[in-house]
Amino acid sequence: MTMVKTVSAAALAAFLAAGCAVGVQPGMSREQVLASYGTPTRTVALASGTRLQYSRQPSGQTAVMVDLDATGKVVSARQVLNPQDFSRIEVGKWTRADVEREFGPPAKVDGVASWSGDIMTYRWRDGVQDMFFFVYLDAGYVVQRVGQGMEFPVRVNDRL
Repeated sequence: MTMVKTVSAAALAAFLAAGCAVGVQPGMSREQVLASYGTPTRTVALASGTRLQYSRQPSGQTAVMVDLDATGKVVSARQVLNPQDFSRIEVGKWTRADVEREFGPPAKVDGVASWSGDIMTYRWRDGVQDMFFFVYLDAGYVVQRVGQGMEFPVRVNDRL
């Protein structure tokens, strides 16, 4: 059953990543979404209702947010790991909680000697290029910087 839910969540993410909201339509009930796509990665309370997060992190490159109104009906469903949504992050204002509410859990959280806080990393795809999006947090978990980079495949058989 877990495999079926994983495949269903992947299918939902693929449909929405392609710009097509096939399967999740405004007005659907929470129960219909859960029956079709399984348990979300996270459920987040919003001022206007609830958000079901279907994240493919750390291995995948999509995060689908299904927003429900106060009555539990779908208002919107969208894939958020993209340049337009990343540009909404407000440096100096957003916190880690804000980032995770909007994008779901990151693929990983790192620390490096040259930065005093955590660095959240999201994996995403820009057309055909695999990418990383980095969110740099200070010690108080406030976003201080963002950036992106290309993800290159690691070839195990390559030797220096």
